[in-house]
Amino acid sequence: MESGSAGWESLPRSRFGDGPALADELLGLVLSGRKRATCWSAAEGVKGTAVGGCWVAEDGQGRPRAVLETVALDLLNFNQVDASFSALEGEGDRTLAYWREAHRDYFSRNGGFSEDMPLWCERFELVAALPV
Repeated sequence: MESGSAGWESLPRSRFGDGPALADELLGLVLSGRKRATCWSAAEGVKGTAVGGCWVAEDGQGRPRAVLETVALDLLNFNQVDASFSALEGEGDRTLAYWREAHRDYFSRNGGFSEDMPLWCERFELVAALPV
């Protein structure tokens, strides 16, 4: 993406989590530099992202807040996610144990969970924070 955030309006958009409060919490971690990864159920598809591509992260109210660039995208089973990825997700105490508990809860309330469920595991970089 050229010139920082120029041209972001045409990029795919998404928000983190499964509700406004969680979206705002996770976006805050992104904007602080702590969160540099995310994952979602492979059943949802790849959500328009690709390595080298950019997308816009929205806040809980659907407002564009950040331009992110996907730097890696891997298909892993839940039980294959490792401690380095959980640390990059930036949530809680950043441990694999915390990640597994929080994501087990998340996927259980959003369509189902299994230890071997396939996940898209994305690492990204913050290209630009967008004004509110």
